[in-house]
Amino acid sequence: MKRKRAPAILITCEHGGNRVPPRYAVLFAPHQALLQTHRGWDPGALDLARVFARDLRAPLIYSTTTRLLVELNRSEHHRSLFSAITRDLPAPEKQRILERWYYPHRRRVVERAQRGIDEAGAVLHLAMHTFTPVLDGVTRPTDVGLLFDPSRAFERRFCTRWQSLLREARPDLTIHRNRPYRGVSDGLGTSLRRRWPASKYAAVELEVNQKFAIGPRAAWRALIGDLMATARAAAAGQ
Repeated sequence: MKRKRAPAILITCEHGGNRVPPRYAVLFAPHQALLQTHRGWDPGALDLARVFARDLRAPLIYSTTTRLLVELNRSEHHRSLFSAITRDLPAPEKQRILERWYYPHRRRVVERAQRGIDEAGAVLHLAMHTFTPVLDGVTRPTDVGLLFDPSRAFERRFCTRWQSLLREARPDLTIHRNRPYRGVSDGLGTSLRRRWPASKYAAVELEVNQKFAIGPRAAWRALIGDLMATARAAAAGQ
């Protein structure tokens, strides 16, 4: 997606909170501790999203409803769409959840992405996420992950440039591409790549280790600033 003019930018945050809608309060009452973990939300992700949206003057679409109700970053037929808490709800109730929370979020993302394509010719979709430092007892070495589809040239160039700039700015960080997850795994960006060609749509998922979000606030704010500055520079260099 090498272009003469810059693509529009869209920011999303699928796991910005762990709020339980009142209708499901009783269902989630025994799971309050679980809601506070990475399985309930992405601590710090909405912080990232708001700063990126503000500084890039980009639209932000986010959710603060717990992912344990429905997983907005999974395809409709993925086995993890519903959690163990909601998986056994009656089919009409699960459909109600989809109609109230899942479809509207995805519809808003599609509409804003299309608007960016119509106005600028292409859109760069930056999805903000954080990940747990320890998974299944194993400490994860990644501090910052940039997830993308290697077969899409713009995504590959952008993330390579972003990684390089961030390493220069923050040599203390371990920055990986397509870790701790693969950029082509099931997710919102992956599904939208099937909707538009690489010349019109690019999806990059930022994954930041939650140890920073739950650590000292000053250090967290500084990291967000460095992520933002290097992302802007990487985009300008495309």
